[in-house]
Amino acid sequence: MNTGTDLTFASVDRSRLADFEALFEAPGGPKYCWCMAWREMPADARQRDGTARKAAMLARVRRDEPVGLLGYQAGTPVAWVSIAPRSSYRPLGGPEAAPGESIWSLACMYVLRRLRGTGMAYRLIGAAVDHARAQGATVVEAYPVAADSPSYRFMGFVPAFERLAFEHCGMAGSRRHVMRLRL
Repeated sequence: MNTGTDLTFASVDRSRLADFEALFEAPGGPKYCWCMAWREMPADARQRDGTARKAAMLARVRRDEPVGLLGYQAGTPVAWVSIAPRSSYRPLGGPEAAPGESIWSLACMYVLRRLRGTGMAYRLIGAAVDHARAQGATVVEAYPVAADSPSYRFMGFVPAFERLAFEHCGMAGSRRHVMRLRL
């Protein structure tokens, strides 16, 4: 089995819409949410079905708003990580920004089932951090859960973020940990 050592990453933009749609609409893909659960603003919240969420996400991409990265293996999209300025999400539970901080949030990850358990989360987190840094972020904030959590698993697991030097800075609700990496 290929463990993803040949994984490459690209920012989702207009030129990658077809790849983005193909990954999300593949069997088992997150086509029910289109990674809009934490992005929904009041105008978006009226429509909560997959079709409306897809339209809202694609509109963001067409407006050149940063939404995240696709992971490619042999030219095929196989993974996704949501990484964007924290201000583009609803409140996720992190502390207020300090003067001069530019916070980017890593709110979701998705990997094709056949590649799960191969260390892809570390690659996705690393790529998200590199991308946020290149865009001027000074902090990457994430909201992972314990590995035995019954919900919010798409946000990643605490040990992966600890391994990559993220620090705990609080809780957001009863399950989501708020973790930060200063860049």
